[in-house]
Amino acid sequence: MEEQIIQLLAATQSAEPTPRKSAELQLSHMYPTPGFALALGSIGSHDSVPLNIRQAALLYMRQFVQAAWSPDFDEFRGQVLVNDEEKLQLRQTLLELALNSNERKIRKAASYVCSKIGSTDFPDEWPDLLPTTLRVVQSGTEDQIGGALKLLADLIDESFNEEQFFGVARELVDSVYNVATNDALKTTVRALAILVFRGCFDILEMVMEEHKDAVQNFADETLTRWVPFFLQILQSKLPNPPTTEEESQRSPSAQSYRGLVALKLQAVKALMRIRQIFPSNLAPQSPTLFTATWEELSSLQNAYQNMFIQDSRPNRLEDDDGLPYTLDWLVLEELDFMKACLKAAPVKKELEGQLQNSTGVGGTWVTEVMKLIVAYAQITTEEEGLWNFDVNIFLSEESGVTANYTSRTACGDLATNLSDWLKHTAIDGLLSYVQSLGGAEQDWKSKESTLYLLSQFLLYFQEAEQQISAEVANGFVEYVNNAIHQSDEFLRARGYLVAGSLIRCAGTNLTGAGEVYLQATMNAINNDDSDVVKVACVRAMQFYIEQPCVEFAIPLQGPIINMLSNFVSSQDLQERAESDDFMAVLIQTIRDSILLDTHAAISLGGLDLLFRTASYGAGLFMISAMVSETFEEVTERIAAEGADQYSQLCEKILPMVIGAFRIGDPTEANALLNLAADLLTVLTKFGSEPLPNGFVGAIMPKLTQILLQSNDDELLKSCTASVKNILTHDHKQLLEWQDATTSKYGLEVILLIIDRLLGPHVEDNAGAEVGGLAAELVEKAGSERLGPYLMQLLQAVAVRLGSATQAQFIQSLILVFARLALTNAKDVVDFLGQVQIGDHNGLDVVIVKWLENSVNFAGYDEIRQNVLALTKLYELEDPRLSHIQVKGDLIVPVSDRIMTRSRAKLQPDEFTVVPANLKIIKVLVEELQFASGSKHELEAAALEAAEDEGSDDEDWEDDPNTLDFGGANIKELMAFADENPGANRQRDDETQAYLIQFFHQASQKPGFNDLFSALTAEEQNKLQSFGA
Repeated sequence: MEEQIIQLLAATQSAEPTPRKSAELQLSHMYPTPGFALALGSIGSHDSVPLNIRQAALLYMRQFVQAAWSPDFDEFRGQVLVNDEEKLQLRQTLLELALNSNERKIRKAASYVCSKIGSTDFPDEWPDLLPTTLRVVQSGTEDQIGGALKLLADLIDESFNEEQFFGVARELVDSVYNVATNDALKTTVRALAILVFRGCFDILEMVMEEHKDAVQNFADETLTRWVPFFLQILQSKLPNPPTTEEESQRSPSAQSYRGLVALKLQAVKALMRIRQIFPSNLAPQSPTLFTATWEELSSLQNAYQNMFIQDSRPNRLEDDDGLPYTLDWLVLEELDFMKACLKAAPVKKELEGQLQNSTGVGGTWVTEVMKLIVAYAQITTEEEGLWNFDVNIFLSEESGVTANYTSRTACGDLATNLSDWLKHTAIDGLLSYVQSLGGAEQDWKSKESTLYLLSQFLLYFQEAEQQISAEVANGFVEYVNNAIHQSDEFLRARGYLVAGSLIRCAGTNLTGAGEVYLQATMNAINNDDSDVVKVACVRAMQFYIEQPCVEFAIPLQGPIINMLSNFVSSQDLQERAESDDFMAVLIQTIRDSILLDTHAAISLGGLDLLFRTASYGAGLFMISAMVSETFEEVTERIAAEGADQYSQLCEKILPMVIGAFRIGDPTEANALLNLAADLLTVLTKFGSEPLPNGFVGAIMPKLTQILLQSNDDELLKSCTASVKNILTHDHKQLLEWQDATTSKYGLEVILLIIDRLLGPHVEDNAGAEVGGLAAELVEKAGSERLGPYLMQLLQAVAVRLGSATQAQFIQSLILVFARLALTNAKDVVDFLGQVQIGDHNGLDVVIVKWLENSVNFAGYDEIRQNVLALTKLYELEDPRLSHIQVKGDLIVPVSDRIMTRSRAKLQPDEFTVVPANLKIIKVLVEELQFASGSKHELEAAALEAAEDEGSDDEDWEDDPNTLDFGGANIKELMAFADENPGANRQRDDETQAYLIQFFHQASQKPGFNDLFSALTAEEQNKLQSFGA
């Protein structure tokens, strides 16, 4: 078997997809084969087997363990395929490899499998795992210690719970401290020990809420030794970096340098983690740590410049144990730590004192910080090459949408933080730095870096809606002017970008320059030889024309649209279409040019340009969404001006939409056809009443064809919504329209469309708008016009509702009955009571679906209609409703076991069963709560009030749960994943008042007290809190 597995493992590494996938499938099918896991372990242990095959065997072992070792794994496939004797043998084999293998890659792979097994087997079935590992850390050889530390790191990450950790915490921390401080060991091994120590903080953070005193005492005791040690590492000097030749030959000096960088880097990472969880322990030493970090960054400038700005050394590298070891990593971590230290109260107090004792910013630490971050924010040689190769990468960096966090972006963040703290003093410091250069010549990368940092300062003031002073604005004008006339394309591009941002932030404090810069930017788009510069200028145009635009841009709307049209014509948009950021910037700028004057933009060709450009990027969701949003804003503005203006817009837009419909095949996927349908939905949404003459005749033939032939979900939804909108705004024109091909009138055509969309062969998602169309038809056509079709239509809706599963589709169908119930709830109940859906009564099917999905409804009008309809149903006091049984409250199982996905599949949720009239009350109680505002909205208000009452005297200004996601903390981010219905509802005073009145009236009637007592205590409290 081993030979067969070795051959399959070799095939899994083939570059050819067919043999690779075949081998992967065969290995998966071999899982149940007796001895399969032992064979993988044996292959991983054999020195005679090639290293890559041994490594692959251990990687497949990990997958096997997750699938077939224990039900505790999420990936478990339902059957344990290893007996206890084999488990014991495998644990011994893998632990031996993790601790004693001579190959680091094997130690790493085996360690990961051990940690996975340990997460389920330790300590009950594998009690010697941790003691054995710690003994090796304490007394093993250097290689054994390295393997044991790697295993410890994985165990901390995967296996330990709080009880297990605290049982060995002191021994573990002491053991790794002894390794970290042992100068006789390799620096990489010492760095790995610090990594293990840092991993302990993840567990400490998880248990801190429940065991705050114990955790704090442990931290106090531990950090008194570790922090001085980290400071010592930080203050130690790095030798000169190795040459390229020494690196390639892995010379002793190169290996030593890598190890020292890795050690320093882990020390800084550990300090950052300590600061996040135990800021008060670190705050007293923050000035010393800040100074040491600044001094190190200052000393590393030349090395960083030579390696990454002038040369293109390998960067962002990690060793086999996952330890980063290149200088760029260290610089990035130290810039982040320096930024963090600037938030410490002792550091701020010291630095603010220095500023107060100085006259002006010149020569202060602010200017020195600017000098430092200008050095590290320069474009690296690698970035220069990437941006030249693909302008889309340049734009993604410029737009801040990239996930690539570099020293450059870290410097930009530091500049923003300084602005937030020092306000205008920070940008004054940058100006002081520029002025201090005097006539000294800077290379182009330094100039570009200075302007990049200026753009970050300006962005801060722009978002804060603050203007910069005239002195600062005029102080940078010459620097910007110089940049846009340089030969280097990236410096020119940056100059144009900063020029626009400068005008935006200076406002009236910079007169005359705006018109000059705008004209220069337009000229560059037309005439510059560089694609990077042209694209940067297209982006820079937004600073002038984005709403609220600068006044002098409005008269130039025509030339701007013409210039952008010429630019689009000069580009190969077929090739550019996959460049998301390029297309997004182009569409945004065209959008802004249109919104300068929406009415004029129609005659100036703005909309033509928008749709022509969008036709190439219609397949990109972001592009089609931006185009639809732009068109919605234009249409809403023009429709508000009156029917004549709306008619003119239709004359412009309908030919383009119809043209796209004619070209596209409704039976095939076509992004342009979908975009045209989306635009038509927008156009009809804001339609005049009545619609322009001939509107229905122009568009309905193609809409009918699509709705009766297409299987594209999104296309069907858009076109259904368009028909519904037409019916809403001008039902007379639609119902009187006759299809020239079939001679059918509008009513019959709509009934055919609804019949198809309610059919079993159309997906729920595709029919999500059909309920709205059916409800609109019933209201607008009326029972007299519909005649016998009305009952057939309602029965078809009820039948389809019975099998519907998609939330939006269910809501759409329920609202057909809800809207009817607003005027005559009894007729709705009577009708449904006569309908038979399979073996079930129609009333039972509809009411169950209705009540079990009501709290998931979306849309202000839809929610209000549903609430009103439910109150009408309740007020009927119809005994048939009290006999219908529906889901009540979730039954929460009593267990202290972690609920994995595999367990959840075996134990589906269970609910109580309650009568429909009680369920209506339960739903309305929830709706009353939602109408008062979402839970998160109320929590945010309480949090803001608590912050207002809090103290400003914290040692370290930072929320330990804060990440850099626009100021949101972890709890706020997790709120987006809240499964609680209505979690993000907005306050609705009208609905709230209606429900309070409803409950007041209902409580006076017989039988309500019985229903009230059947509510949960939480529901009763909610109702009583509103005085209902």
